[in-house]
Amino acid sequence: MTSRLVRFFLALLLALLTAAAATFGAAWLWRAIGGAPMSLHGWIALGLGILGSVALAAGLMALAFKSSREGWDDRVDNSLDPGRDRGED
Repeated sequence: MTSRLVRFFLALLLALLTAAAATFGAAWLWRAIGGAPMSLHGWIALGLGILGSVALAAGLMALAFKSSREGWDDRVDNSLDPGRDRGED
């Protein structure tokens, strides 16, 4: 149980570091192209948007790996697919 908790916190730390690096990188790029300085609310919105995107990507990848590992992709019934040729099985 503790190794699972440690892995969770390491993944959370990695997601936060990735979001922070992407936030500062996007802000640097914005300033490099001549954009106006961001307010505190802009920093918060940018950080939350990037963190949400990273979390969504991680969650969807976890679901894809879980589905593949448990064989859910192999049990799909395509018999009701209108584009399927009835002669092939």
